[in-house]
Amino acid sequence: MKWKKIKLSYMVIILVCIVVSFSILITGFFVNKTITERIINSQEEKAFNVSRMISQTPVVIDGLSGVENTGAIQKFTHNIQKSTNVEFIVVMDMKGLRKSHPDPENIGKKFVGGDEKEALQGKEYSSISEGTLGMSLRTFTPIYEQNGKQIGAVAVGISLERIDLVLGMLRKDMSVGILLGLAFGVIGAVVLSYYVKRILLGLEPQEIAMIFKERQALIESVHEGVIAVDQDGTITMANRSALNLMSTFGNVDNPVGKKVDSYFMSTSVYQALKSGKPSLDQEEEINGIGLVVNTVPIIVDGNIEGAVNTFRDKSKVQQLAEQLTGVRLYADALRSQSHEYMNQLHCILGLIHLQEYKELEKFIQKAVESTQKDISNITGKIKDPALVGFLLGKLSYAREEGIDLKLSIKSFLPNYSDRDLTHDLITILGNLINNSIDAAQTSANKEVSLSLAYEDNRLVIKIQDYGKGIPEGNQVILFEKGFSTKGEDRGYGLFLVKQTVEKLNGSIQLSSELNKGTTFRVSIPYKVVGESDD
Repeated sequence: MKWKKIKLSYMVIILVCIVVSFSILITGFFVNKTITERIINSQEEKAFNVSRMISQTPVVIDGLSGVENTGAIQKFTHNIQKSTNVEFIVVMDMKGLRKSHPDPENIGKKFVGGDEKEALQGKEYSSISEGTLGMSLRTFTPIYEQNGKQIGAVAVGISLERIDLVLGMLRKDMSVGILLGLAFGVIGAVVLSYYVKRILLGLEPQEIAMIFKERQALIESVHEGVIAVDQDGTITMANRSALNLMSTFGNVDNPVGKKVDSYFMSTSVYQALKSGKPSLDQEEEINGIGLVVNTVPIIVDGNIEGAVNTFRDKSKVQQLAEQLTGVRLYADALRSQSHEYMNQLHCILGLIHLQEYKELEKFIQKAVESTQKDISNITGKIKDPALVGFLLGKLSYAREEGIDLKLSIKSFLPNYSDRDLTHDLITILGNLINNSIDAAQTSANKEVSLSLAYEDNRLVIKIQDYGKGIPEGNQVILFEKGFSTKGEDRGYGLFLVKQTVEKLNGSIQLSSELNKGTTFRVSIPYKVVGESDD
């Protein structure tokens, strides 16, 4: 079974039981190990104390040196064995022959076990070995006369069975404690799983993860700045757009954890927290930057738990509206035309002051001929006054920029039935002309060719410059929003062209060669007045 398919309650119970069991078992292991070592060490120390005492007793020393009868050694060690409750006390001479033993029949026989040799060489130590009484923990202590000569050794043994019996009793108590701990751990796990499940509104981990991912994707996908505040007005979340907008009016630090009124002077957030009513499309200005702000309260089970504040740069909204309607392009064209006429008027005024009337006549005649030529060329084939004015403005703008914009209208353009087409045409033509003029300014050939043709109920627009061209890698992403080689806050023109052409069910083609120029060809349906949808 995969973990992601296990319910949260079961997962909590299993994990808590594993952790508790592992902790208790590891603790029990080390406690058992520590107690075992301490018991063995204490028994070993006890045996050493007995063996050292025996090795310094005059009765034992005199018995081994031959001053007294060795039978006194057996009697003495027998009494000590009973009082200290050890398994055996064996005194041996330098040949390893027993002088005392719990079993009198073994007295006089050689010590069994083979671990007494080092003791007869003057070394004190302990060992575990098997003798006539079974496996035992033994301590060996050498016995010396007063002159320092070794005359034997004493071995004190404690049965390992007795040690195992004590350890078994302790382990039994520890096992009961471990089982009780596991039982309480299981009960605690069940209670914890129920509590966690209740807090998470009955959702499973994978459901929570999916909701979180969707929430993050949704918040980060919107262009508006989004911040969330708790019921005290403290910012708990801010998306990337919000951080970017805040940085534009001087706040570069992370706003999470700070009061919202340290960023916004508006009281709409606190009003929403107090009244529970949303505040929509409110305008606010921060450090000279206009914002459009919306605030919506977060209500859970009838209680106001916080609020969500969305805001967007007002100038961006206005800029987008202008780009979508073509107003900016139309206004730029009229501005250029007005600027050109103003320059001509200044020139005329100067010639009048200088009384250069012949030059004035030539200048006026040339200006009139040029203007009349442009007007007659356009008005003779286009009847829409807005589009005529726009094209005249673009001709003036091109002359201002030092570009020769050659306009060719190959056929008469009848009046179209869709009046919104004017704005669409201004959007398409304006962006294409501006891009071509920009491209021509960096080339030796300061020329741009624009042709309009009405063919088979379609309007075909073709514009060509002779600039440095567009690399193949950029041609693929040229129409994507935000792509531009001219810096930040650019890259909307060709995106709007493509969007407008697609809206009109038209097509756009691009051909470009490095150092030879770029050509755009746009074809859109052109429904004239009086035509039916059939």
